[in-house]
Amino acid sequence: MRPRLTRRPRPRAPLATALLSTVLLVGCGTSGDGGDSGEASAGPPRVTATATLPAGHRTPEGTLLVADFGSDTVTFVDPERGPVGSVEVGEAPYGLAVGDDGRAWVATAEGVAVVDTRARQRVALIPYETESGPVASGEYRGGGMGIALAPDGGHAYVGVNVPGAHGVLEVIDTDARKVTRAVPVGRRPFDVDVSEDGREVYATGHDSFDVTVVRTDAPKAEPRRIDVAPYGTEGGLGSWLKPHYAAVRPFDGRLLLPFEGERLVVLDPRTGEYDVEETTAGTHQHGVTVTADGTLFAVGTGPIDPAEDAGPSLTVRTEDGEERAYPLDGPHEDVAVSRDGRTAYVTGGFTRDGYWNGVSVVDLDSGDVRRLAAGRRPLGIAVL
Repeated sequence: MRPRLTRRPRPRAPLATALLSTVLLVGCGTSGDGGDSGEASAGPPRVTATATLPAGHRTPEGTLLVADFGSDTVTFVDPERGPVGSVEVGEAPYGLAVGDDGRAWVATAEGVAVVDTRARQRVALIPYETESGPVASGEYRGGGMGIALAPDGGHAYVGVNVPGAHGVLEVIDTDARKVTRAVPVGRRPFDVDVSEDGREVYATGHDSFDVTVVRTDAPKAEPRRIDVAPYGTEGGLGSWLKPHYAAVRPFDGRLLLPFEGERLVVLDPRTGEYDVEETTAGTHQHGVTVTADGTLFAVGTGPIDPAEDAGPSLTVRTEDGEERAYPLDGPHEDVAVSRDGRTAYVTGGFTRDGYWNGVSVVDLDSGDVRRLAAGRRPLGIAVL
């Protein structure tokens, strides 16, 4: 579908100029292995994996859980003190989702790990049905990427990256703890989201410029592919202007996908049409989340072209389009918001070079930002 541009964004340098003038420290380029060639910034010693907590002890509410993409663990983080323990889950964990029952479902290179977050114990590792190559680490490794839970917790949906090919959405029965369905989706499914009523799942295909809509209430229905390319698809796999993460807006079910801190795609998954709204951060954007009132949080990783673009930031955009950008120090990847809505936690893992081992804690009232140690290259994050 052709997008409808509601407001004209600021001009940017041509893509070719931007790519030539930028050292590949941020963004998402070709599907080679260059994204892991750099060194991580100095971080704290790794937290030793913990055994089950003693009887009567539970992980406190408000604890952060992060997926350690640079290791094989998830780390529990006290938002004031830093890491308090970790649990081995499998190589290179990427996304995670936590249910009302306290179980976390973690997409790793080896399978989906199930973690009892209250007791801090891995209780299962569910292998993928899809052949995605040898277990590996790094941005282009095969295995699970985006992951989400059905509203009733009965199923988990994980996007499996197959290097050099299209991805697969695997459906897991959370009671039986096994894969029950596999559906082809776009290339490198960075993110997976579920509609408010649980009837549809949305897989964002980073390298195919698309969102795949999968019906959960009609298993025989063909998945629908929707092109999402507000800048076009020039450059193909080498383009930096691809979709990354999406969020479902609660009051109308539309998908929100930010691009470059310039354009916000507002996609109606029922019709496949989308509007494009102007945004203001001017930085390459990755992780997003949305709160119950429709406020969007979008992570800016840094400039594609340092001469044209702004640095890393967290943009907070209200439903009526009002924005505030909080500057951040260094690249970040994903974001979660405290239960009271006053604090945002932004992971420093980043899928490319320049990552660091921590979380930026953003006071949304004052704008103050502090850094907190948090595992090894943390990507996915949840507030328990």
